[in-house]
Amino acid sequence: MKYSKFTYSFMIFKYTILAIALTMISCDAKINHKNKTTAKAEKVSDSLVASRKVIQSKNALENQPTPAADNIQQWIALFKGRNVAVVSNQTSVVRSSVKNNKTNWDEPEVVTYTHLVDTLLSRGVLVKKVFAPEHGFRGTADAGASIKDGIDSKTGLPIISLYGSNKKPTEEQLADVDIVIFDIQDVGARFYTYISTLHYVMEACSRLDKKVVVLDRPNPNGHYIDGPILEPAHKSFVGMHPVPVVHGMTIGEYAQMINGERWLEYGLKCDLMVLKMNNYRRTDYYSLPIKPSPNLPNNQAINLYPSLCFFEGTDISVGRGTEMQFQVYGSPVLAKYRDFSFTPTPNEGAKRPLHNGKKCFGVDLRSYPKLDQINLDFLIDAYAKAPSKKNFFNSFFTNLAGTENLQKQIKAGMTASEIRASWENDLKAYDVMRQPYLLY
Repeated sequence: MKYSKFTYSFMIFKYTILAIALTMISCDAKINHKNKTTAKAEKVSDSLVASRKVIQSKNALENQPTPAADNIQQWIALFKGRNVAVVSNQTSVVRSSVKNNKTNWDEPEVVTYTHLVDTLLSRGVLVKKVFAPEHGFRGTADAGASIKDGIDSKTGLPIISLYGSNKKPTEEQLADVDIVIFDIQDVGARFYTYISTLHYVMEACSRLDKKVVVLDRPNPNGHYIDGPILEPAHKSFVGMHPVPVVHGMTIGEYAQMINGERWLEYGLKCDLMVLKMNNYRRTDYYSLPIKPSPNLPNNQAINLYPSLCFFEGTDISVGRGTEMQFQVYGSPVLAKYRDFSFTPTPNEGAKRPLHNGKKCFGVDLRSYPKLDQINLDFLIDAYAKAPSKKNFFNSFFTNLAGTENLQKQIKAGMTASEIRASWENDLKAYDVMRQPYLLY
């Protein structure tokens, strides 16, 4: 059969369109199948922590430090047949990678995080109870808010608060326990209270001959040491030891220093074991997969925290009650800052934020370069611009600084360089002191 030139051209056009349509349908089917696979992988598990999907290449996984909790095969036998208590919060997770039957390492992986308590129970470990630090077991409570005892709805385990009136486990609470596992993500600042909880747990266990096992985790601010050394007269729960504001140690190294320097009550020593990480270098950048507390929502906030937390001892907001916590600072009275403003309102972790509902003028640090030392210029500049110097500082500032000198130095008009010079000899002495306890 012969076709006209027009008919032949039309048939070619028709079949071309049909081929394109079939290709699009095929691609759409593949995309839908991929989306279903991804959705299945991201489905919330019946555990204390939902699974989290993270894109990881082979090189990224090989170069990351492995927290001790992830090396489960290396330590699980330690706890079999023993009665165990766990000091933990939402950061106490065990990571696993699922390749989804893919052979190409450059394809995305699904990385899941399951709570340590669930992991221990699934492996037959006799977990008797959970001790919860500041912000609670799930890490949602306000800073400074009292944490109540309770029962975990998923496991039925008793949850005992170590924040509020009961900062140290009691003899009764430890009576049925052989080993206490401590696994909490720290951020490397003296006033971040998880190291104070660590101290009290070690102290209670040392008096009752109970073993403490610390599962070590990276310190996201472990690449430097800085700040004034705490003076004994200003010891408090936001500063218990004669260390600088930025101590430059992992939580496991810090536990060894508490023991080795005999900082526990009556100079006691705890029966301590630190389970090390793999592939950790303190100078490497480390991104936390789970925020360590409600008001440290991202890596920028964690990096700025040692510098901005001083403002908690002033009338200046650090963004609590916004989504920019510890990435901004400001106050309604700082009229000289007019280029940026924010208004705090109640949210998770800040039910009654400072300057609630008031427009605060200040500085936006969300794009500020990464710090490798404490930045005092933020504090000095805010003090200089404050209309009332009398009401700028409150009594909490000395607790945070660990000394009265910093407030006096700022009031005297000293520059950041001059103030930093006054720390130099103490920091050198501290660096020598910490060396025997470093694991990496």
